[in-house]
Order: sequence, then C-alpha cells, then structure tokens
Amino acid sequence: MEIQRHVVRSIVAFLDSISGDTSNQPLVKDSVADIVGALVLVLQCKRVNIASLAADAVIKLVGINCSSLQLYVSDLVHPLSSLLSSRELELATSSATALNMVLSDLSFKKEKDVFEILKETKAVVNVVSNIKDFHWDTHPMDHFQEMASLLSVILIRWPPSRYSVWSDATMMDVLQTFFLKPDFPAKVVVLKLYSSLALCNYGAKKLIENGESILRMMVHCMGSSEPLSVRIEGFRLAQCLAADENGCLKMISFCGEPLATAIVNAMKCQGLHMKRLFVSERSTEGKRTNDQMSLLLEACRLALITRWAGKHHSFFWEQQIHNVLLDLLLENFKNQSLEHSLPVEEQITIAQDGLNSNFLLVLRPYIWEILGCLAVHCEEDFKPNMHGNELCFSILITCACLAFAEAIRKGHHICENNNVDAFRSESASRMVFLMMYSPCKYISSKVRFILAKVLKPFGKEYLDRLVHSLNYIPSGDNFGLSNNVNTFIKLVGLACYSGLSEYQNKVAEIDGIKTLFIFTRWCLSNHVHIGRPSSAPHLQNAFRERACCWAPTEEWEGKDTLLLCSLCGLSELVFHAGDINRTEPQVVKILQDVLINISAPGPRWLAAHILSSFGFYGFPNKIGKAIGKALKETEHADMQFLFTNGASLTVHRVILAVRCPSLLPPKQLPRHENDIDYHSERYDPENPSSMFLKEVRLSAHVNEEALLKLLEFVYLGFFEAGEELEKKLKAIAKCCNLQPLIQIFSRKRPKWGTPIPSSDLTPALGPVGHHFSDIILEAEETEVMNWKCNFCSLLVPHVHAHKVILWSSCDYLRAMFQSGMQESHSQTIKVPINWEALMKLVHWFYSYDLPNPPSGCLWDNMSAEERLHELQSYVELYWLAEFWILEDICDTCYRVIVSCLAADRQLSVKIIQIAAGLSLWKLAEVAADYMAPLYNRLRDSGILEGMDEVLIDLVRAASVRLSQEHGHSVGEKLSSSGLLTW
Repeated sequence: MEIQRHVVRSIVAFLDSISGDTSNQPLVKDSVADIVGALVLVLQCKRVNIASLAADAVIKLVGINCSSLQLYVSDLVHPLSSLLSSRELELATSSATALNMVLSDLSFKKEKDVFEILKETKAVVNVVSNIKDFHWDTHPMDHFQEMASLLSVILIRWPPSRYSVWSDATMMDVLQTFFLKPDFPAKVVVLKLYSSLALCNYGAKKLIENGESILRMMVHCMGSSEPLSVRIEGFRLAQCLAADENGCLKMISFCGEPLATAIVNAMKCQGLHMKRLFVSERSTEGKRTNDQMSLLLEACRLALITRWAGKHHSFFWEQQIHNVLLDLLLENFKNQSLEHSLPVEEQITIAQDGLNSNFLLVLRPYIWEILGCLAVHCEEDFKPNMHGNELCFSILITCACLAFAEAIRKGHHICENNNVDAFRSESASRMVFLMMYSPCKYISSKVRFILAKVLKPFGKEYLDRLVHSLNYIPSGDNFGLSNNVNTFIKLVGLACYSGLSEYQNKVAEIDGIKTLFIFTRWCLSNHVHIGRPSSAPHLQNAFRERACCWAPTEEWEGKDTLLLCSLCGLSELVFHAGDINRTEPQVVKILQDVLINISAPGPRWLAAHILSSFGFYGFPNKIGKAIGKALKETEHADMQFLFTNGASLTVHRVILAVRCPSLLPPKQLPRHENDIDYHSERYDPENPSSMFLKEVRLSAHVNEEALLKLLEFVYLGFFEAGEELEKKLKAIAKCCNLQPLIQIFSRKRPKWGTPIPSSDLTPALGPVGHHFSDIILEAEETEVMNWKCNFCSLLVPHVHAHKVILWSSCDYLRAMFQSGMQESHSQTIKVPINWEALMKLVHWFYSYDLPNPPSGCLWDNMSAEERLHELQSYVELYWLAEFWILEDICDTCYRVIVSCLAADRQLSVKIIQIAAGLSLWKLAEVAADYMAPLYNRLRDSGILEGMDEVLIDLVRAASVRLSQEHGHSVGEKLSSSGLLTW
C-alpha cells in the first residue's frame, strides 16, 4: 500500500510539472502508457484512500490534454466504472469525477468500446442507485453533483442508456423532489440531467407529463435571480422539451406567459449588457462575458418557439418583443431622440446606418426568424401599436426590407466559398417573405409599402437578374448546399416581387409566371426536397444530434421550401396579375400532382388555393377515393334528401356525422327553422337488411346540383364546379360550417400553419358513429383480459363498424355483403385474426393508415416475447390482407415485418414457423434469409431440430447463398486489388 501511495504521488508530481506547451513532448507521450498502467493497477485494488488518490491523478492526467491518452481510455474506464458501486462515498465520488472527465474527452471512435465497458460494469445502474440513496442532509453535496453530472454525460453520448433512467419512477421522483427544493444548491446539474433525458422523445414526454411544477421551476431557473450557469441550463432544457410542436404547446399550456416573459427579459437584459460592451469596446470580462453571450443565444434559440402558432404569440407581443428585437439589431437606436412618426426616407437612413454598424451579427438570423414567425402567425386585425411605439415597429420592418434588398443584390454573387453570407441572406429573405404573406393586414401592407420604397432605385434591374438566373437553374446539374440557399433567396425574391403591385405587370412581361411554373414542375419531376434546417444553421443544434425516438415532424413547408416559394409567387400572379390561359392545362396538371404527391401541408394548401381559380376545389385523398364510390350508390344508405321537384338523394349518416354533421337533422328543430322537415324513420322494403331510412325534406332554396357538389366534397374531399355553381355553394358551405371549403371560396391565401382538412373517419368508431353502426367485427380468441365494451354487453373482443366504410374499401367484404348468403344478413363477422391485428385492420379501413409498432427506446427495451407478440399481429394481418386482396396493407405489413427482423434476427426463428403455418412462403423465405448468418449456431444449439424439414432446408439454402455471395464479393475485392492476377 505504501509503495502504491508513493507511486501515485510521484505520478501526480510529474503531471503537475507538465504545462500546456510540453503536454505533447516525446517524454510525456512515452510516459502515458506506464502512467495509465500504474493507475489502473492501483484502482483495481479498490483500497479507499489510495484509489481516491489514483482517481485524482486520472483527473490531472486527462487535464494535460495529451493526444496519446486516447489510446488508453478503455483501460481507465473499466476500473473507474467498477468503483462507482463502492460503499465509500469519497471513493465513488472521486471515481465519478475522473470518469466524467475521461468520457467528456472521449473521441467518437472509442464510444462503442467504452459503452460496452459501461454496460458490463453496470455504470448507469450504480450511478442511479447512488442518486436514489443520496440524502442531502447527511451526504456531501459534491457526491450528488458528480454522480448527476456523470449520468448526464453518459445519457448524452449513449442514447440506449436513457430508457432505464426515465422509466425508473423512483429515480424521477427523487430528481423532482430535489429540483423543487427552493434552496437546493445543485440545480444546474439536475437541469443538465433533465436535458439529457429529454433528448429521448419519450423522456421529454415523461417530464412534461409530470406536470406544472417541474416546468414552472424550470422557468424560475431562467430568471435574473439565478446564476448564469443555471439560467443557461434552464433555457437549454426548455429547448429540448419544445423540440416538436406537441411538446411545445403542452409546455405553453402550463407556463406560456412566464416562459415568454423569461425569454424576453433575458434577451433585453443581456442585449443591454452586450451593447455596453460593444459601445465601450471593452472585452476584458473574460468568462462572464462569454456566459452573458451564451445566455443571450440560448434565449434567442428558445424564442424560436414562435414558429408554431399558439397563445404564446400574444404573450411575446405584450412583452413588446419588437422593441427588444430592434435593440438587438441596432447598436445606437436608444441614443437617438425620435419623433412618434418619421418620413419613410428618414427611417431608411436610420435603419441603414444601424445595420452598417454590424452590431451582434451572430444574432441577426435569430432576429429575422423570430420577427418572421411572429408576423406570419398574427391575426388579421392585429396592430403592433397596441403593444408599444409604432415607430419602433416601422423601423424594424425597414431594417428587414433593407436586409432583404441586400440579400437580393448579393444573391447574384454568392458563391460556394461564402456560406456565412448566404445563410444570413437566407434568413433575411425568408423573414420579409413571411411578413409580406402575413394574414395581418397592417403588417402585410406596411412591409409591401416600405419594400417598394427600398427597391425603387434598382428594383427592375434586380428583377431582371432574378428571372434570368432562375431560368437556368432547372437545366443545371450542380445543386449543392450553397446553390440551395442561393436558389431559395432568388425564389423568395421573385415571390416577393410578385406580391408588389408596382412590379406585378413587369413580372408578367418578362415571363415570370412561366418561370415559376417551370420551377414548380422541375421540383416535382426531379424530387427536389429541401428542408429549412439544411440551409439555416441557426435552426441546427449540436446537442440535438444525439436525440433519439423523435419521429420527424413535418412543418408547414416540410422539405419542399423551394416548391412552396414558387407556389406563393404563382398564386399572387394568378389572382392579381395577368392572363395565364396559354398554360392553363399544364398548370392544372402540375398543381394536381402537388396535391396528390406532396405530403407537406403548405404546398398542398397553396396548390388548392390556385386551383380554385380554375374551378377545382378541395384535397384528393385515398380514403376519399374509396368512400366516394358510395355517394351515388343506395347500398347501405340510411338517409334520404327529398327535393321539392320530387328528386331524391340517398346518403350515409355515419359519413356526414364525421365530416359534415350540420347536414344531419337535429333531434328537435328550432321553431323559426322551416327549411328542413324531419320525418320519422321508416322501413325500406327494397333493402330489408338496411336500417330504417330517414327522410329529410329540403326547401326550394336548396339547389340539387349544389348540394350534390357539397356531398362530393364531404365524401371525396374535392370537386369541380363553375362560377355560377360556386356562388350557390358558398351559401350552403357557410350554413354547414365547412371551414376548409369556406377558406378556399374566400380566395384568401391560406394562413401559415393551417392543417390539411382531415380525411380520417376513425371518430366514427366512437360515440359519434356508434348510433349508425350496422355490423360487428369480432376477433378470434385473444389474450385480452377483462374485456368490456363501451356500447354493449358482448363479452368477446369486437368493434362496432359500418358496412358502407368496409364495403367501400374492401372488394372481398363488398362481395360478401352482396352475396345474398348467410354472411350478408349476419350482424357479426368473425375475423380470423387476433384482437391487436383486428384493431390495426379497422384503423386502416377508417383512415388508410396502419399504426406502426413501437420504435426506438421502447422497442429496444422490449423482451423477445413482447417483440414477437407485437410482430405476430402484423403477420396475421399480412395473411388476411392477401386473402382479402388488400394490397396496400400487404405492402405496409411486409415492410414492417422486414424492418423488425432486420432489427432483431432472433425473431426470424418464430416468424418463419408462423409464416409457414399460414402458407406465407414469401415471408418464410425472408425470415430464412435473416436466419442464414445464424445457421451454424442454431444448428449446433439444437433449435432447428424442432422445426419442419422444409423450413430447415429453406434456412440451409439461404446460408449457402450467403456463403457464396460472401466468397464472390471477397474474390472481386482481391481481383480488383490485383492479388489474384499473379
């Protein structure tokens, strides 16, 4: 022990003598291996006093930053991780501190090996146990801090380690208890730990579900009364929780107003601090200045929650966010004495002088982004002067227009070597674009007026350049990152020009409409999909690169920003400038392709908006195409509209109940209502299996053709109509409160963020549609226990469904219902699949969407039995879909099964047997291919002995093919390298 103590002290003395200049000298680099070897041996002895000294020596060793240390990281990690389970707090704490430093300095190449060591030594389990056992009244606080800090580092680097922490209810309760203590001194490490957990989508949901207390404490940590480090971590945690729209809006529902206040206050106070430094040209405050700037950046990043609509926008305006943004933009604005109103020319001068000072350039992309998002989500009657000085807002818009004009001017010269300039120009251009297309009349008119003034001296010259350069892009081959940004700036420029009345005729004269149309077609035909984060670095976050389990959330423009810009410009020109009859058939075809082939809501809404000028209304969809078959059929109809001219129209109440409930008669009519006469139900002798047919007598004011078109929209989701019929339809759509159709008829641009009208019929499976149910789908025997139906007393798992929906989507069931045999009269269909598979099938019938199996952390932490149980329902559904000729379900189930087998080859052993039992030989062959690499091990373990000989032959053949393919590929490599030539 004494020898070990002297060795460690000698090592410490040697390390203390090393400076930054000598850390990579040959003597030092050659000594690292011996030092690590000695320290590892001492640590492995686990003697408390000496091991603690050795752990401290490791800290010093990592601190010298010697490049050769990475070679021996694995050697250090194992003993340090093993000591985390020590009952001696001092030793466990020292080990955690040392391991924390080692992992923080770990290279990417070493991560896989190190994580295997951490799993072997149960590092996460031991750290969590130490945290749960911590008593802050009796234990030293540094023990908790080091353990929590180490855990956050592990969770950040290795996503698979997160599940065991956020799913541990006791651990989460302990953290919450500590975090909510007002005088708890280690809030910063808890915030970091929460942030690392929130990198997992499920972990973020768990934190938000825990309620208001954690979120309010998080917001409190952002306040000026807390240290800078705590405030910074508070903002970072909020960014993790607001990583998608749902999480953001849930967080806002708990603490929207205090959150907005904290963001604006941080931006205001830190902006003033940075302004003082900038004005006095002092930069000697060191780390504190860096922390101040970090806090300002984190506040600006969190303010990007304005990209989603919600009540938090009003909170930002009430905090006079526009004044704060202007202060961050113009260094000397507060020092000027301004009148309440100034001529536009003077505002341009003030704004230009302020922009030229280059104050806080790093913040400008955030300022433009925040301003654009605030503008595009405003209400129509909003006026900023309700929340502060109107002149400030006017100068802010002027700054924006000047930045846009500069972006247009530079756009012709931006090259690949000037990405920074391109990214700044991109954010400025997009911001003016969003402000121009704001639903707020005040903002939209204001920015158009000022932009026209700013562009006046050189506007036509720049417009000619834009159109000329855009005409060459569809024919070019090089389309890299800088070209993406440059093209976006040019498209935004042309879209903005198209929205200015002063330039619309000029755009038409130089074939701007043709340019936008060709670009739209080019985006579609070449599958050009570009999302904003790829061209906007301020939206990227290195911390988020380690995130897991987050499904890609599609924002309004999706990955079709270029397409959306060209459609915006095209919509302005179609409705306000010139004749496009010569291209009308092509335009209609391209726009219909956008509606059908693009998933992002923004481009689809704009395509529908433009198509309305050609007499096409709505959004085609798969389920509408199927349900539309029932519109002109009397099969399973249960309501009839009677017109005054004697004509009639049969419909299906379940479809109306979901998509247009206003067309259903009320239970009791208001006394003043005389347009509808509701008769009692009567039996239809022509359709004995149907429900009683309801009759609704319509007044002479209801036009038959107009109602039929309205029903086309309700059933199919779209229709075609002329101008005269449109006028009649407007009144009916308004009475029926069909908001999507009212929006299209209004000819107003759709508001940013407006969702596509839902085609989902799944609400019919609940109380809304139960009254109209005419068939029961019953699953075969299942493991579901304690079955209870919300609508009936039947004890077997079942679903109350609707023949018209099943009949429309499945030819097999349609033939069954029309066969006249016993099944066509039965009120129950026994479906030969388990309950989970039946629920997936029904969900598809009503939505044309098949639920996915669990993914990410949930799938990775399921047992083999749970995974098999989950996958079995897809296999059964695949079998039924083949029998019922449901190709879409077959394809989807096949993809799901293959992806699950790729993730866990062990499942193939059971799946091949289930597939063979159902005669699914294509699937059995796929399972055999996944078993092929395991063939020898499966054979030696005896697992194959219980299988059918046919299946064993399939696996053996797949193994032989794999060996042959491997040998062939090796031969090709050797031949290409010249080794076989000799």
